Amino acid sequence: MRNFNLKTDIYYGLDSIQRLKDINIKKAFIVTDNVMIKLGNLAEITYILDKKSIDWCLFNDVAENPSLESVYKGLEEFIGFRSDTIIALGGGSVIDTGKAILYYYLLTLEKLIDRDLIKKPSLIAIPTTSGTGSEVTSYSVLTDTKTERKIPIMDNRMIPDIAILDNQFTKTIPSHVIADTGFDVLTHAIEAYVAINASDYTDTYAEKAIKYVFSYLLRAYYNEKDLEAREKMQIASCMAGIAFTNSGLGVNHSIAHIIGARFGIPHGRINGILLPYVVEFNSELDRVSNSKTSKKYRHISKSLGFPHSTPRKGVVSLIEGIKILKDKLNIPATLKEANIDSVIFYKSLEEMSNIAMEDLCTKSNPIKIKNEQIINILKKAYTG
Repeated sequence: MRNFNLKTDIYYGLDSIQRLKDINIKKAFIVTDNVMIKLGNLAEITYILDKKSIDWCLFNDVAENPSLESVYKGLEEFIGFRSDTIIALGGGSVIDTGKAILYYYLLTLEKLIDRDLIKKPSLIAIPTTSGTGSEVTSYSVLTDTKTERKIPIMDNRMIPDIAILDNQFTKTIPSHVIADTGFDVLTHAIEAYVAINASDYTDTYAEKAIKYVFSYLLRAYYNEKDLEAREKMQIASCMAGIAFTNSGLGVNHSIAHIIGARFGIPHGRINGILLPYVVEFNSELDRVSNSKTSKKYRHISKSLGFPHSTPRKGVVSLIEGIKILKDKLNIPATLKEANIDSVIFYKSLEEMSNIAMEDLCTKSNPIKIKNEQIINILKKAYTG
């Protein structure tokens, strides 16, 4: 028996933030960052809470790559405030931090009382970027700054109860962030589409998200006033999140996690650099041109109007389409172009491949992979 989870209530569109007025909240623990404060986005939330005389506490010590230290600090403040609701306002790092605070809070309570007696706080996610899909997933990715490793954790209790996708919060996203997060969406959707737990249900969301990326990402990147494109990318991010939280991801993310932690490059940008090389590996073009995964890549090409007369042609055209999109978004073609030091990179190859092999996402990659194959992908992604 298999399961498809659609737990989150999703509210979207302009001014959907007003939905907060109707939610029963006694005390709100707000997780955000300083950018949201400076842009005035936090004030949109606190105004509504103040009008309803809801007590709230602010935690804004969130880094670009959320760390375990930050989560533990937030956990301490959350326990002290005794809130019934967590509101996470921001990008994927903020939402992942809010989810992780909830996760470790529940683990702490389990040490003290019976799990069945625990009343889980509500979690409301308000994404301000369009990339991670964290507002609907069971995943949170944290960074262990001591070991320079990203740690993906997964627990269905971290799936937000409510997601509010108000496109007014995407108006101020700079173009380079749109590019990076847009490729995060595309990688989520493509990996979910071919993951070992993919199904008819996840395929529907993944395929739609892929189409939206190719239709709206360039528009959002080149025209900051195109709110329709930004809204569609926000929806695409959410749909890709629904897909991969049910199907899993793959080795693209496993490798991206360690590179991001080691070299400090935005996650979506690394995903974009790696994606053509991972598609090439998973399609088994050098071995079997008619594999199940290559057929699924071919279907993506067909749905996008790319050449697809054979699985091989479908895979090749998909790879070329990804490369062209990257070029138009000014995303580096290789890890070398992303200014990763070659000496440190090649010294770290074996260690990085070992860490990627242990990553949670590797388990759902459609093709079983070995250390030396990850090293080959890394080498190709470095030089092109």
